[in-house]
Amino acid sequence: MTRICLALAAAFCLTMSTAQAAGLKYLHIPGGRDGPAIDAVMWSPCIKAPEEMQIRALTIPAVPDCPIAGERLPLVIISHGYGGWYLGHHDTAEALADSGFVVVAINHPYANHADMSRGNGLSALIGRPVDIKRTIDFMLTDFPDSAKIDPQRIGFYGFSQGGYTGLVLAGASPDFSKLPPRCADPKAVGWVMTRISIGSMMVARISAKATPAQRTLK
Repeated sequence: MTRICLALAAAFCLTMSTAQAAGLKYLHIPGGRDGPAIDAVMWSPCIKAPEEMQIRALTIPAVPDCPIAGERLPLVIISHGYGGWYLGHHDTAEALADSGFVVVAINHPYANHADMSRGNGLSALIGRPVDIKRTIDFMLTDFPDSAKIDPQRIGFYGFSQGGYTGLVLAGASPDFSKLPPRCADPKAVGWVMTRISIGSMMVARISAKATPAQRTLK
């Protein structure tokens, strides 16, 4: 399994690049025995001046399909939260790419804003870390510009359920038996508070189960 180094996003900004604009490219990771196809977006350092890209309701400064500027660049994978999507943290991705990072944000299959058909079961939680591993493997092997990426400098950024994903990637072993039951109707008024309590319990349980060696991951 590809080794993943976790770091705070703020620390990433210490590495600077001469590139001043983020290139943007859509990626498609084919499905297979390990899981379904994954749609993703990649930001990368770019020497061209950015233009305004309109993507649904978002206006994003980027250069479509810009060649990656630089060599042996660090890679950051972004995991969205419950019901999110790969453009949910585009501002963070743009800043990292402008600072010399290749950034890939994915749509977790069947658990994103466009398709939540499997977003409420344990399969979504179990599958999330696998999605990230498959994405990293793709970027280091089948991605046409994989030589541009430094396999020794791989980071992760996760929000909400993406944060849970990062803890599991670091070696945590979640105890799903401690989860309270979900509301029968996810649209019910009390659903938000229930989901918040689930997230808090998951983080507490996962953190408690992490071994000292796992807590030292950089």
